[in-house]
Amino acid sequence: MRYGFTTGSCAAAAAKAAAYMLLTGLKKKEISIETPKGIRYDAKLLDIKCSEKEVSCAVEKDGGDDPDITTGTWIYAKVSYAEERMKEEIIIEGGTGVGRVTKPGLDQPVGNAAINRVPREMIKKEVLEICRMTDYKGSLRVEISVPEGEKLCVHTFNPRLGIVGGISILGTSGIVEPMSSQALLDTIRVELRQRRALGFDYVAVSPGNYGLDFMRKTYGYDLDKSVKCSNFIGATIDMAVELGFQKMLLTGHIGKLIKVAGGIMNTHSKEADCRMELLVAFSVKENVELLQIRKILDCVTTEEAIPFLEKSGKLQQIMEEIAERICYYMENRAGGKMKTDCILFSNEYGELAKSKGAEEWFILLGQEQAQ
Repeated sequence: MRYGFTTGSCAAAAAKAAAYMLLTGLKKKEISIETPKGIRYDAKLLDIKCSEKEVSCAVEKDGGDDPDITTGTWIYAKVSYAEERMKEEIIIEGGTGVGRVTKPGLDQPVGNAAINRVPREMIKKEVLEICRMTDYKGSLRVEISVPEGEKLCVHTFNPRLGIVGGISILGTSGIVEPMSSQALLDTIRVELRQRRALGFDYVAVSPGNYGLDFMRKTYGYDLDKSVKCSNFIGATIDMAVELGFQKMLLTGHIGKLIKVAGGIMNTHSKEADCRMELLVAFSVKENVELLQIRKILDCVTTEEAIPFLEKSGKLQQIMEEIAERICYYMENRAGGKMKTDCILFSNEYGELAKSKGAEEWFILLGQEQAQ
């Protein structure tokens, strides 16, 4: 299936092109950037508007074969000279159709435009490349806008997450990998089969890029050697048992894995979303005060809820209980034929909990990494 490019890649490409035209005075019809995934993106430029002090242009979002509602949307970047030209700085702002964060616990702080960290880094990198190419050492202001964003955002989870006024500019790899369920399941099976063929009877898995990054930064283990299971945790367990794996380590963000602690084996938000309800259930078991429980239930993300658990003094006990319950449901799904462990983390707090057997995995993974 054909991959596409994220809104973050589109924004970075448009910003690079606008910066080039502003600083050189030359027109561009297309521009190239390198995504964090290492894949080159050649973007065609649309609706170019130039003046002496600012340039704007658009890139059309291409989601590939992924059923993405933003496919076909024009992502605009307007680059202008900042007031203080003597300082080398790239100021990134959100304009029309880009959402604004109103609740804590998300990638950006309250008040910021919903342009996530990786897209911001991409935009800055590409614009600075043009600055250095043209020997410009001053400041530039980059405004990202999506004219259709406010209309599109009602079909996303942004309103529920407290992001108002438009869509988010997203992407951790810069590319959109097709989300066909069968294609993903086929890929998971192939990766498991390959690993089993190499003689391994244990496998470390993670739902996505955040888990992979966490393992790499925290434990120095490159999970690219292993398996990304997306939302299909139950199906991955089934395939692992079928192929003869004896042990599995599941590493993931609390917002995803809390669902497994409730026996939910497909963690896609369209299948089930009871994160806060499950956190409340575990909090009640640990006798957290009613006032804190009410605050947790009002949260829209698990990241937002964690400070309330910390304030209660029961964060560690609750997370350990959740980790134990995750392993219970995983082993139940495996029919007792595979030992399971898990590691839970938060973007803000880092490691939250790990199951009792997780420490043994560091030896296994360390040995494998050294090979």
